This record gives sequence, structure tokens and C-alpha cells, in this order.
Amino acid sequence: MSELLERRAILLDRSADSKEDAIRQCGAVLKDVGAVEPGYIDTMLAREKSISTYVGEGVAIPHGTLDGKALVKRDALAVLRFPDGVDWDGERVSVCVGIAAAGDGHVELLAALAEVLLDEDRARSLREATDVDVVLALLSKIQEETE
Repeated sequence: MSELLERRAILLDRSADSKEDAIRQCGAVLKDVGAVEPGYIDTMLAREKSISTYVGEGVAIPHGTLDGKALVKRDALAVLRFPDGVDWDGERVSVCVGIAAAGDGHVELLAALAEVLLDEDRARSLREATDVDVVLALLSKIQEETE
């Protein structure tokens, strides 16, 4: 998991004024950990305009468009928790999992994330997590499934 999700890419006490703000914050973390070029954030916003990245259970998974793949340096995740929630077109999002994936890596990452989110207990634990180690443990299955 350390290659895909670094401790410093897990921020559990954030606030955002809008879904665009939340997406920008996810993109900034991906940039800060060296996974993407700055322009990737614009492709994440473009993706959201074309189709919502809200996946249910209070979770959104913002990621870039196909054009954004050229701006990805390495596959990575960023997990940002918004305890007060973010309005996502009428849905309340408390966790954003930003994805940077070169090639078709995002398909495997999305599938592995879906497995976590389909488990109501794991999804609730992710939404309520206040400890980075809890998030790492919850998402360790993603690393296993994408190796």
C-alpha cells in the first residue's frame, strides 16, 4: 500500500466549500506526493463536468480524463475526509478518494475501491476514520488486488 497510498496522502480533517474545491484539494495532494503534474487537476474537474464521480455511501472518487493520463507520473491514491460533508449535486460526500492512474490502472483501482464500498461496515469505517492507520488497513485490499 505504501507505493499506492502514502501516509501523507491521507488527510482526515478537511473542509471544502464545494465539490470543485474538494476535487482541487484531492488533485493538490496527488501533485504534492509527486504522482501528477499540476495540469492533472484540470482534467479531474473536466471529468466531473462530464460525469459525476459520486459512487454512493458518502464517497466520491475524482479522477482525470483520458487526456489527463499523460500528466500522471505514477499510480497513486489520495484520501481526504470532510467531516462536515460536501454537497455533491444533492448528495453528501464525506470522503473523496482521488485517483491518479497511468494506462488502464484506474479500472483496477476503481474495482478494488468498489469492493471496499460494497461492504457497508468498511464504507462506514472509511467515512468515520480519524486515524491514518485505520484508513491504510481498510484500503490495504486495494493494493493486494492491483498487484
